[in-house]
Amino acid sequence: MEECLLEINHLKSYFFTRKGVSPAVDDVSLRVPRGKIVGIVGESGCGKSMTAKSVMDLLKYPGRIAGGTILLEGRDLTKLGSRERRKIRGEDISMIFQEPMTSLNPVVKVGKQVREAILVHQKVDRTEAKNRVLEVFRQVGISEPEKRYECYPHELSGGLRQRVMIAMAMVCKPKLLIADEPTTALDVTIEAQILKLIKELCKNSGMSCLLISHNLGVIAQMCDYVYVMYAGKIVEQGDVFTLFDHPAHPYTKGLLASIIRLDEQRERLSTIPGVVPNLMHLPKGCAFCNRCPESSARCETERPELYELREGHASRCFGSLESEASHE
Repeated sequence: MEECLLEINHLKSYFFTRKGVSPAVDDVSLRVPRGKIVGIVGESGCGKSMTAKSVMDLLKYPGRIAGGTILLEGRDLTKLGSRERRKIRGEDISMIFQEPMTSLNPVVKVGKQVREAILVHQKVDRTEAKNRVLEVFRQVGISEPEKRYECYPHELSGGLRQRVMIAMAMVCKPKLLIADEPTTALDVTIEAQILKLIKELCKNSGMSCLLISHNLGVIAQMCDYVYVMYAGKIVEQGDVFTLFDHPAHPYTKGLLASIIRLDEQRERLSTIPGVVPNLMHLPKGCAFCNRCPESSARCETERPELYELREGHASRCFGSLESEASHE
């Protein structure tokens, strides 16, 4: 069994509002083995980013962790004080956010922003910190690092800004990198470069990565294991080959069917009908039943568990369980 770096067990991250409780992350469990890239995929609003922010302790009021554990090398982060969590954030766990232009301070030079990450977590002087920043700029493929060090965010292209964000995340050599839609708003050429860079950094440093994306092509290219989320819950999980070759949950099948293939001709694109339900007013049964082409009467009244279909592959669907039993 692979050594586990991050283990999330029954995590519940809820938003407590005047209108009611919104279960953004509802009883989610996942594992990130050491040195592996694990993906979380799903539509906007399914709970992907909230899971990442829970790990980073970045949930804002009225959101908070209502239950569960987040174990980093066996240490429960939810039991630590804010000071200890801040020390771990940036040193042991780093995060690349979706949009670098809003994540970087527009009035501070990018080199100084990355340097600050070193000065906060490590006891080095400013000269040594600057040299480390220039070194990591070269590692992430930023040309003319001395010149870029003195640039403001608006003076850099989107691709370079994202490389700066990766450099900021990598500069303290974290054990876990969380990448939340790291190629949003980048063109396909720059996207390929950024993804290749993340994969090489993980391979060369032994770092683990939790990759969050709605893009199944990115997940297929990058990940060893995949978790599919819908309405705050994991609905399917497995290694990347099993999940793409033998999808079990109707939601996963719908996502895969919506991908455009170059070897097929279609008059209409495949879509999943309907919309994600309001988390405060979820159906009595399966959250996906109103959109599911395989829904039955049971789905409308009972909520399925996450059933293990075979070793390492599980699906939250009565139909998946019955289909697997019929094949045995």
